[in-house]
Amino acid sequence: MTSPAAEAARRRTFAIISHPDAGKTTLTEKFLLYGGALAGGAGSVKARGDRRSATSDWMEMEQQRGISITSTVLQFPYRDCVVNLLDTPGHRDFSEDTYRVLAAADAAVMVLDAAKGIEPQTLKLFEVCKARQMPLLTFINKWDRPGLEALELLDEIDAKIGVTAAPVTWPVGIAGDFRGVIDRTTGRFVRFTRTARGATEAPEEIVEPDRAEAEEGASWTTAAEEAELLGTMGLDFDMELFLGGELSPTFFGSALTNFGVRLLLDAIIDLAPAPSPRLDEHGNARGLDAPFSGFAFKVQANMDKSHRDRIAFLRVCSGRFERGMVVTHATSGKPFATKYAHQVFGSDRETVDEAFPGDVVGLVNATDVRVGDTLWLDDPVTFPRIPSFAPEFFSVARVRDTGRFKQFRKGIAQLDEEGVVQVLRDADRGDSAPVLAAVGPMQFDVAVHRLETEFGAPVELSPTSYSVARRTDEASAPKLRSMRGVDVLSRSDGTLMALFESQYWLDRLMADQPELVLEALVAGDQPT
Repeated sequence: MTSPAAEAARRRTFAIISHPDAGKTTLTEKFLLYGGALAGGAGSVKARGDRRSATSDWMEMEQQRGISITSTVLQFPYRDCVVNLLDTPGHRDFSEDTYRVLAAADAAVMVLDAAKGIEPQTLKLFEVCKARQMPLLTFINKWDRPGLEALELLDEIDAKIGVTAAPVTWPVGIAGDFRGVIDRTTGRFVRFTRTARGATEAPEEIVEPDRAEAEEGASWTTAAEEAELLGTMGLDFDMELFLGGELSPTFFGSALTNFGVRLLLDAIIDLAPAPSPRLDEHGNARGLDAPFSGFAFKVQANMDKSHRDRIAFLRVCSGRFERGMVVTHATSGKPFATKYAHQVFGSDRETVDEAFPGDVVGLVNATDVRVGDTLWLDDPVTFPRIPSFAPEFFSVARVRDTGRFKQFRKGIAQLDEEGVVQVLRDADRGDSAPVLAAVGPMQFDVAVHRLETEFGAPVELSPTSYSVARRTDEASAPKLRSMRGVDVLSRSDGTLMALFESQYWLDRLMADQPELVLEALVAGDQPT
């Protein structure tokens, strides 16, 4: 029987992040195409005896708006490896969900639109990667369309997120006139050929430099000179800097036409780190061959409309997971049976019998498991909790039809557990008028939509005057509550949150009364 450590060496678990419309969903589908998970070309996924549409955007609201709102998990084989792709929301309003997914990933792929570069709305997502020192690969997409200069894009990556972009491939032809790329590891020209609607793998022709110069003329000469300049600028790949999150191997391509997709996928296999021993809350490494352990990084309800179930997504950290095993839920200390364990493929799923470090298992109807909880077998362990972002937007939620209050309360509790929004409660109001707190206003749209469509509880939101939140304690709460422009509410985990109407008032209070506990939430203000 193969050891968990040996199986882990074959795993590559990475997240993919981008701005909306940068091509993340298209690239995800093309990864599946090259991994052999698509049956009749892009658009149809291999299943047991049937076909189904390939989509990571399974939620109705995602399909209506054409953007990713929730994260999802896709597993597929490539070469001799098992690839676990964790797709993420593509908007800064959902950066907290992205942060949770990154906690379960070993690397990330940043997708940029060649015409837009790093956009302000998603800068926060990339900053989270940088702050976590996560190995980051960059794919500059849509090079088959007009866009910015390649060197300008490299400068922007360095200037805006402080990561050195080191091209592994370099485009031949300006944006909009894409001939192929120079593979800087070999110096050869990789020429791409279009396929009908990108439904099959793009044929690639490997061309020696002399022939490329003769056939491509000025386009090759310019690209070759720029590629040589990159070396003098020190923009060569360095594995140590990459693993430390300081340097990003960069690739140029077009996901729509499949140009450069294989080169990027090969780099994920060759460069991205395999799962390694994870540190517990005391800073001790849990060996890959230690008894089973894992942590929940996401909870999602109602993925299956027929069953209205609830799935906890678990990243396996050590040992061998076997369906049916009874593990311990670290938070409660209670036994937890894993009879209903699934491998989730977008909105589709099938039973999984075993999994290894780096894999993601969906535990169905794991009602007691929350985001950040640890599960373990035999040898106790608890992994660090996943920090929350500091919310910046606050609204009071009330059910429109009091006859639907039971459904409203159930829906609010579920959204709170999933982390769709943070739910803050006043002791006097209880669940009748909770305050929903969010990183971005689009989270409110999702909450309202799901409360109405999934729980049958239409709500109305009333904006508040609060704009900033800090964590406080029981000793400071009475004094804070007595002040004008301040309120203290509690989260379901018992954390007390002090809400302020202005940053100025918060700063002044911290300066005048330093004895009050007013702590910034780690992930939101300064991601770590």
